[in-house]
Amino acid sequence: MPLTNKERMAISRQSMPEREANVRNRDFNEVNIGFDGGLAQTESERCLQCKDGKCVEGCPVGIDIPAFLDKIAAGDMRGAATILLSANSLPGITGRVCPQEEQCEQVCVRAKGKNGKPVAVGHLERYIADWARENLDMKTLLAPATGIRVAVVGSGPAGLTCAGELAKKGHDVTIFEALHMPGGVLTYGIPEFRLPNKVIDAEVDRLRQMGVKIICNVVVGRTFTIDELLHEEGFSAIFIANGAGLPMFMNIPGENLKGVYSANEYLTRSNLMRAYDFPEVDTPIVRGNRVVVVGGGNVAMDSVRTAKRLGAQEAILVYRRSREEMPARVEEVHHAEEEEIIFKLLTNPVRILGAPDKWVRGIECVRMELGEPDDSGRRRPVVVKGSEFVIDCDLVIMAIGTRANPLLTQATPDLKLNKWGYIEIDETGATSKPGVFAGGDIVRGAATVILAMGDGKRAGAAIDTYVRTKHGLPALP
Repeated sequence: MPLTNKERMAISRQSMPEREANVRNRDFNEVNIGFDGGLAQTESERCLQCKDGKCVEGCPVGIDIPAFLDKIAAGDMRGAATILLSANSLPGITGRVCPQEEQCEQVCVRAKGKNGKPVAVGHLERYIADWARENLDMKTLLAPATGIRVAVVGSGPAGLTCAGELAKKGHDVTIFEALHMPGGVLTYGIPEFRLPNKVIDAEVDRLRQMGVKIICNVVVGRTFTIDELLHEEGFSAIFIANGAGLPMFMNIPGENLKGVYSANEYLTRSNLMRAYDFPEVDTPIVRGNRVVVVGGGNVAMDSVRTAKRLGAQEAILVYRRSREEMPARVEEVHHAEEEEIIFKLLTNPVRILGAPDKWVRGIECVRMELGEPDDSGRRRPVVVKGSEFVIDCDLVIMAIGTRANPLLTQATPDLKLNKWGYIEIDETGATSKPGVFAGGDIVRGAATVILAMGDGKRAGAAIDTYVRTKHGLPALP
């Protein structure tokens, strides 16, 4: 017999089991252990099964969350997996790294009130994705083959999602990836302790089973141009999802010293190239004793927690605003604090100091105070005069964001860009160039995995309509 709303309201939110902080901060194994079946069913019973489904509106890929949770509560894990996989091509990934607290969980009616706590949709999504991977044949039903070839540039979350949507509709999809392994930012940008490679590999393998071809070590803009793919290689449409991977620096003195990394290089070496296993693998990485990471987002948090795992006695996060303004996920900040990461808040670097051998020896900073809100809605940091001080360190990692890599766009002059160099699209994902669509960070700038996936899903539907019209094929029912 279904629970009453009063009975559902009496159930407390179930906590995610985690590995002990002073054990996990020495290795790259996953921090969160995951729900078991009992926790999953209890948590799903907290859902009030709202009629208006605001949580569905809050999900960029449109998962029917109430129906999904209802299946878990009833013990129907197969049914829950069917609902989840029909809407989300990468549930094992989004269940781990999607900021549900800013999307579906934010609008959950149970989150209202001072002590309200939303249903743990993300934890349940992860549970069902992992259950399905272990217990189900994950093959997806495909529409009849159309023979229409579509190219996807980039195998990150937007590209993988778009490829999956197009494969479901019967199209012949090829993904071109610049690096030597698929996954894009999922593989090179997110550490193993947050998103294990085995999870990414399983999601990619499922796409391969659907017929998606993935060709690595191909740099579109150099190996092929967009025009060559359209006119010489025989693709009817292209989805550009090559991300925004050009690192940003502060342009302060000392950034050219040895021992200064961009977060892109630091995380790519560690995550994709397994530098944490050097010398068993071939990729070395500098292992600092006192490491300073500059920034306050998820990438900064990933970098400073990686430094701790690589042996830093002190891993220090320097951020120019207060904790309340940090863009990083609350869970990641909490985990970092548990792992003995040192936070230097309201602090901003002005110069990196070097020893005579040109290696980093410290970073000079100034203290900040918060003024009036800026365009982002956060209070603007203002320098406190005469507050300069030095943090001794031997490694500095800049994690202050990325911008659009111009390699592809410079080779495609008829692709309209905005003033920041990102590709302009319409509401369907179509660019100014016929047959070419785009999504993810190359359109938005650095954003979340789930927003990129939403772009990929929307563009997949638009590309299907475009190529069917172009080839005189009827729309799918």
